[in-house]
Amino acid sequence: MKEQRMWTVVAVVASVALIGCGDDEEAGTPAATDAPIEAMVQTYGEIVFASYEDSVASAEELNTAIVALVDSPSAERMREAREAWKDAREPYLQTEVYRFYEGPIDNEDDGPEGLINAWPLDEAYIDYVEGDASAGIINDPAQEISPEALEALNEQGGEKNIATGFHAQEFLLWGQDLSDDGPGARSFEDYTSAANADRRGLYLKTVSTMLVGHLTQVRDAWAPGQANYRAELEAAAPAEGLRRVLTGMIVLSGFETGGERLQTALDSGEQEDEHSCFSDNTHRDMIQDIVGVQNVWRGVYVRTDGTRVEGTGVYDVVKARDAALADELDAQIAESLRLANELGVPFDQEIRADNAAGRQRVQELVISLRAQESLLQRVFRAFELAVPEVE
Repeated sequence: MKEQRMWTVVAVVASVALIGCGDDEEAGTPAATDAPIEAMVQTYGEIVFASYEDSVASAEELNTAIVALVDSPSAERMREAREAWKDAREPYLQTEVYRFYEGPIDNEDDGPEGLINAWPLDEAYIDYVEGDASAGIINDPAQEISPEALEALNEQGGEKNIATGFHAQEFLLWGQDLSDDGPGARSFEDYTSAANADRRGLYLKTVSTMLVGHLTQVRDAWAPGQANYRAELEAAAPAEGLRRVLTGMIVLSGFETGGERLQTALDSGEQEDEHSCFSDNTHRDMIQDIVGVQNVWRGVYVRTDGTRVEGTGVYDVVKARDAALADELDAQIAESLRLANELGVPFDQEIRADNAAGRQRVQELVISLRAQESLLQRVFRAFELAVPEVE
């Protein structure tokens, strides 16, 4: 599935010149840069933990809003649940830069990413759709609705058969987006008088509880002072720590955001190919993914309460090796963020075949993210690290 790919690497040429390296220093990560890298990895751990803490807290607030909606449905409680979903997306999207290197979020053994943010989602796998009132797990009384059952059903029979996570919640809160200029318009009455309202409410509550649990699992793997993934990363060789951090940055920048989330949607022009297609929140997905990259690059994360976690960033490490490259990449990330903020809303109108200006805005962002990816490749090579490549 698009959110759970295997990542391989291709070797880079070993004869790369190392700026600032004496002839007597060993290639790769010279002793002169070990301390900045170690400081960067420590800051990285602090930022990762803080952003996952915010993700758990906001998911808990979302769960509270969803329980209130299901227990006593109303138009106002539907609105509140939708706003809580959007709020929960903000910190989570900034964590996506911590993926793609087999860390706690997406390792092969128990990484829950595919249960948290998998997409695209076939709506008919979960609930009724236009033209088929009996579609989906919800409308099949033979299907059990429980965490164990829904986890087993996730992706069963196809990668678009998504049963859990943010986008399952999104569909159950907004419904299909059948509007040209707005999001889906599911009525709160789907949780009162509509067919299988009780099962729909149980389903929404279940996936919301699951989301909190899965995010908590990842947060705990980054908790300080414990024998967990964070401790293992901090104990790893500096070059390995840098490799993992850079891998999340480069894959999210180029292949994932620039490619899967933007170029694919631009090529098809189809609403179904946008990341948050039911809520029309895709523009925020793009912005916050790039903010996440910038957080790691600069070593700064602004928490949901406005406090800051900051320290040594990847920028500082690269600047010690090649100041010009560090400044060029810093400017490029800022340019990508500027272009993301200039996307028109809703995103599905930007990619329409008859919207030349909108399509140009999306294409400019893709070009910027690809340039960002290329600069990150130069960073890998400057430190004689293998450049990640999607298989």
